[in-house]
Parts: sequence; structure tokens; C-alpha cells
Amino acid sequence: MFHGSMVALVTPMHPDGALDYQGLERLVEFHLENGTNAIVAVGTTGESATLDEREHCAVIRETVRMVRGRIPVIAGTGANSTQEAIDLTRCAAKGGADACLLVTPYYNKPTQEGLYLHHRAVAEAVAIPQILYNVPGRTAVDMQPATVARLADIPNIVGLKEATGNLARARELLELCGDRIDLYSGDDETGMEFMLMGGKGVISVTNNVAPRAMRQMCDAALAGQRAVAEPINERLMLLHRRLFVESNPIPVKWALFEMGLIPPGIRLPLTPLSAQHHETIREALRHAGVL
Repeated sequence: MFHGSMVALVTPMHPDGALDYQGLERLVEFHLENGTNAIVAVGTTGESATLDEREHCAVIRETVRMVRGRIPVIAGTGANSTQEAIDLTRCAAKGGADACLLVTPYYNKPTQEGLYLHHRAVAEAVAIPQILYNVPGRTAVDMQPATVARLADIPNIVGLKEATGNLARARELLELCGDRIDLYSGDDETGMEFMLMGGKGVISVTNNVAPRAMRQMCDAALAGQRAVAEPINERLMLLHRRLFVESNPIPVKWALFEMGLIPPGIRLPLTPLSAQHHETIREALRHAGVL
């Protein structure tokens, strides 16, 4: 249903932390001009954890309005409360999103059965297409392949963003789920290999700053053209790695500020990128040809 180079979009903010909708529109147009296949709004990279429900719904609604149907908009609507996830997913559906991305409930560490019942409850409550999101490094819970395979039988669960970077896990998921749901990489460093194995795309942090190159790499990988994809991916590898020198989205927001695309705002408890990493990020941007 969704494929290719999908951006995990940052949420632009003014220095005081207020949302910057003009900056958001600049980013939307930047991605449309450079071939991004889909926009994921208000996910982890979009600082969903520090936006209140009103702001969360407003960013989704405004992103949909700005895109005007030119590419899909996928709304991050996960929460560690099942009812809150349902409320956010309803808000996204009402706001015109094409699908929702639901991170596993964080902090409270549900069992595999709890994960299954949580995602089933959201899927049954809201008919919009839904993509599961497994990122144990941030949530302290790891949704196992067998649980994903169970959820794949629910009609409006259409995909999984797997962000472990574990290619053995990716292979197991591909074998278990077959063509019942689409599988996406949530790890830029291993995203090319994931797609060459049969994944349908990558939901990417790197795409924020290098959308054209990411689109070219994804197109080649999805076509099975390793010889074309590898040199592009190699040029992006410093970005894949260095955009995580501090917690995401600290480095990528600084990179976009350095590129003149957004103001420097970020919300506590996240802080601006440490000065010691500024040249580290500049070097990666230069190496990728975007600065």
C-alpha cells in the first residue's frame, strides 16, 4: 500500500518551542520537490512525546492540508495508553491521514499478549490502515515476529516498521508474514539490505536532509539493483550513523537548521545538539552532497 523512501518528518519549532507551521510547509514542499514517497508526521522524530493532543492533531491536519493529496501522509498515533492511541488514531482519520503508524506501548512493558490486544483494539476501533512500529531501543518492549504474524491477520493492519536493525529478524518476519503485510525498515544503516531482502521501503531519519538521494537509493534497492543502490547508500552512510550521535531528533533538527530549512527549536527534555558534534554533522552533510 505504501512503499519506497518515506520520511520520518521532524516537527519544526521556534526557539521558544512553539510550533512553526511555516517551517512545516517548507519541509513538505522540500520533500515533494525531491521525490519523497510518503510523509510520516508526528512520529518519534516528530517529537510526538512532547506534543499535547491538540498540537498532535493540528500537525497531522496541517500536514495533510499542505500535501494536498500529492503523496500519502502517515500519522504517528501510538501511545502507551490504548485509549489514548485510539483517540489519536481517530483524530488522524478525521484529519485526512492515509494511514497511522503505531509504536508499541512504551514504558509499561506489556506482554506479547498485551501487545496483540492493544493493536487489535486500535485496529477494531478505527478503520484507517495501520502500520505497527517496533523500536525496542526506545520503548523497552520488543514485539516478537510471532506476535506480528498474529496481527497480520487483522485486515486494516497493513504494515510493520521494524527498527531493530537486525537483518536476521527481518528475514524471519518476511518468512512469517509473507505478503499479508508490508515490511519497512526503521533503521537507515541497514535499510538498503532490508529492501534487497524483500522489504517495501524505509521510514527514514536521513531522508529529512537527503531526500533525493534516499529516493534514488530506495528505487534501486526495490528494483533489486544492488550495483546502483550501494554507491548511493555508501555516500549516505555517514549521515545514517552520525544522525544518531545524540538522541534522535537532536542531530537531524540541527542539520536542518544548518541547511536553513527550520528554526533551531526543540522541546525539553531534548536539548540542542552539543557543540562538539557540530562539525561531525557538517562533515556527514558534505559527504552526502547536501551542504
